[in-house]
Amino acid sequence: MTVRNDQYEQTIVAPAICAGVGVHTGRRVRLVVRPAAPGHGIVFVRTDVTDRDNRIPVSGEAVVDARLNTMIENAAGVRLSTIEHLMAALAALGVSNAVIEVDGPELPILDGSALPFVQLLDRAGFRRQEAPQTYIEILKAVRVEEGDKSAVLLPCDRYEMRFEIDFPTPVIGNQVVDFVVDEATFRSDIMAARTFGFAHEVEALRQAGLARGGSLENAVVIDGDQILNPGGLRMEREFVRHKALDAIGDLYVLGAPLLGRYEGVKAGHALNNKLVRALLAQPNAWRETTRVPDMAMAG
Repeated sequence: MTVRNDQYEQTIVAPAICAGVGVHTGRRVRLVVRPAAPGHGIVFVRTDVTDRDNRIPVSGEAVVDARLNTMIENAAGVRLSTIEHLMAALAALGVSNAVIEVDGPELPILDGSALPFVQLLDRAGFRRQEAPQTYIEILKAVRVEEGDKSAVLLPCDRYEMRFEIDFPTPVIGNQVVDFVVDEATFRSDIMAARTFGFAHEVEALRQAGLARGGSLENAVVIDGDQILNPGGLRMEREFVRHKALDAIGDLYVLGAPLLGRYEGVKAGHALNNKLVRALLAQPNAWRETTRVPDMAMAG
C-alpha cells in the first residue's frame, strides 16, 4: 500500500469492477469505478438509463432522500441510492476524481461495510494528479438537531470524528468512538463495520417492498437481546463504528475532505445531510483551502 500525498488530487489507475445485490431492491447490479481527470469530482452514471441525462454529479444538493440510505438525483430525475459506503471508501482513500457506472437504481450492498469497496479500489491502484487537493476548512460551529439527535461541525486543524449511539438493548447500549479520520484509522478501525438492523424492522421494511436484498450476509441483525448472525460481531463497538463510516460517506458529498471535527449523537443519513446543507447555507462558516493538514504529512 502506497501512502498518498495529501497535497494533490488523486484518481485510480485502472477501472475496477464488481457486482452484487441492492439491499432494498434485491436487484443484481454491476458497478464500474473508472479514473477521471483532475477537478472532475465524483460522478455516478446510471448506464441502464438511456432516454435522458444519466450522469449524477455528487453534491450536497443532489441528496434527495436520506431516510434509509443516501440517495442522489440529477436535474433529469435520475436517482441512485445507497451510495454512502462507497463514498466513505473514496473519502478515506483520498480518491478525488472518479466516474462510477451502475446499471441499476442502487449500489450493491456487498457485505454491508466499506471493506469490499476498499479492496476494489486497492486492486485498481491510485494515481496522483497534478492538481492541488482542496479542503473544506470549518471556521465556525454549525449544528443541527432533531429531538435527542444532533450533528455538529467544529473548527479543527485536522479531520476528527466523534460518534455516540444509545439503543435500549444490551446488545448495543451506549457506544462511542472518537478518532482522527485518516486512511490508516479507517482501514484498521472503521471500514469493516457492517450496517445493522432489528429483526422486527427488517420484516416491516419487507412488507413495504424494501430490504429485499438484505440478509445475514450483508447486515448485523438483532432480535431482542441476541445477534442472529452465526459469526457474531467482527469487532468491538461495531455498531457505532458503522455509524461513523456512514457519516464519513455522507459528508464526502461536499466534494472535498474536511478540516474540522464532526460530532454526531444518534445521527443518521438525514441529519448528516441536513448538516451538509446547513454548512453550505453559511458561507462564512467555512472556506476552501489547499493547505496540507499536519496529520497528512505524518504519513
